[in-house]
Amino acid sequence: MVCDTVTGSPESQLDRAVLTIIGGGCIVYPTETFYALGASVGSAKALERVNAIKGRPRSKPLPVIIGEREQLAQVMDPDTASWPGFDSAMELMDLFWPGSLSIIVPARKDLPTPLLDARGCVSVRQTPHPQARELCLKTGMPLAATSANVSGDPAVSELSRLSPAVCMGSDYVLKGDPRPAGGLASTVVRPRGGREVYVYRVGAVPLEALERAGFLVVLES
Repeated sequence: MVCDTVTGSPESQLDRAVLTIIGGGCIVYPTETFYALGASVGSAKALERVNAIKGRPRSKPLPVIIGEREQLAQVMDPDTASWPGFDSAMELMDLFWPGSLSIIVPARKDLPTPLLDARGCVSVRQTPHPQARELCLKTGMPLAATSANVSGDPAVSELSRLSPAVCMGSDYVLKGDPRPAGGLASTVVRPRGGREVYVYRVGAVPLEALERAGFLVVLES
């Protein structure tokens, strides 16, 4: 597949991407920051393919995006209200979603292994990108959303700069409309009790914004 010659109307492209995901496929698609490589969180086989296409270590969990807050229930443990970080997580979502803040929360027990870290948690954010949002809503599922590049290479925001290996390994490439903005990847945090927030990656949401909101920021080494 030649990544810079994807054709068809924006509507037909989106429909094809939706059908590919529903059929258990892997696609390249735009997010608010970079192009992502992903699949439905309900397809363990497709998620394994995502890792294989990237050459990504299986020990590194795949992050997830949702299209609306209601889809959080499809990835987060229903008993999370008893988790010490629950109140902080909910407040972070209220303040920064939709947006580029990935929040690590306890995962549903039935989520596929490629999405889970060693604690049984999943990293999730509500994307503000209109196409990514529609993909989640029209498929009815959250999506894995790792950067569409070979592991070790930089993430890209331009269709023409996508790796041929990633394009050929995936089942479809959805052209960004609008294109990803680039810049920094999402900030990744894990809420704790007492308004303490562990930051695993500093990105598009600056630490100062978290501190202004009253959170105690701890950089995870």
